[in-house]
Amino acid sequence: MRDWIGPRMRSKHDFAVSLVALAVVAALPLFVGNEYWRGVLIVSMYFAMLAAAWNLLAGYTGQFSLAPATFGMIGAYTTGLLAYHFGVPPLIGIPAAVLTAALIGFALGRIVLRLTGPYLALTTLAFAEIFRLVIYNSIEITRGDLGLNVPGLIDSRIAWYYLMLAVLAAVQVGLFLMLRKPPGLYLRAIRDDEIAAASRGVKVVVWKTNAFTISAAISGLAGALYAHFAQFVSPELGLIGQTGIIISMAVIGGLGTLVGPIIGGFLVYIASEFLRDVGGYQLVVFALLVIIFGRFFREGLWGLVYRAFERIVRRPAPAAKA
Repeated sequence: MRDWIGPRMRSKHDFAVSLVALAVVAALPLFVGNEYWRGVLIVSMYFAMLAAAWNLLAGYTGQFSLAPATFGMIGAYTTGLLAYHFGVPPLIGIPAAVLTAALIGFALGRIVLRLTGPYLALTTLAFAEIFRLVIYNSIEITRGDLGLNVPGLIDSRIAWYYLMLAVLAAVQVGLFLMLRKPPGLYLRAIRDDEIAAASRGVKVVVWKTNAFTISAAISGLAGALYAHFAQFVSPELGLIGQTGIIISMAVIGGLGTLVGPIIGGFLVYIASEFLRDVGGYQLVVFALLVIIFGRFFREGLWGLVYRAFERIVRRPAPAAKA
């Protein structure tokens, strides 16, 4: 029984549950016929990808970035600007968006990842705000706060639904395969103790930069897909409030788990739709939940479920009567 609840098996069960969650998501269109709510579910998958990308940094590597929404915006604007100014089709614009986000993530990572704690967070926050303001003020290129029209990729909303689901599933599989190999061990070692990891030969800055680059690439992919789905992008994609929502999704769902960003992505975004009528108070609600989960339930909803199941498995069988 101890082997079943070991770290390796726990990772496998985490991945298995994430696949079950995706299977449930795949069946939702059978019960959700309303086009508006199908759109909400599609956007939930966009946020789930951003939360998974941020979780790779914070949950598995211990690096607290405040720029996940910015890299989604970079992906969205890359494919949008290529289409708007040069007529580049989405099938070329989307890979270009991933590459651009990855290159900027790599460059930023090389600069900031020698920093730790609040210095890293503040530096990524400064980068996020600077980049958003550049897009906001470059009216001749980006149209500023007027936003940018982006061509669509698919006409059918149900086709969009399963495309986003397929990409989200591919991201989950890719992360699982990476995390169960030596790179995953290096990232966890850095998260747990950078000095100890470095003393054992782990190239700390290199692997932190690699994680930052992969996280940026995933965010850029999510942003590019969202741009072609919404057919419109604006600087609001990079607002700090968007980053707050992404962080709350990862924390509430389960930081350092594969299934957590999926759970958090759907629950938080769907809840935000129901709380839309209360205006900015929805951010207050999510902030309070993050504080509660960060203080008392650090493994999020998935951790609560797992620990409950673990207690059931460990419970000794009743003694037989003589």
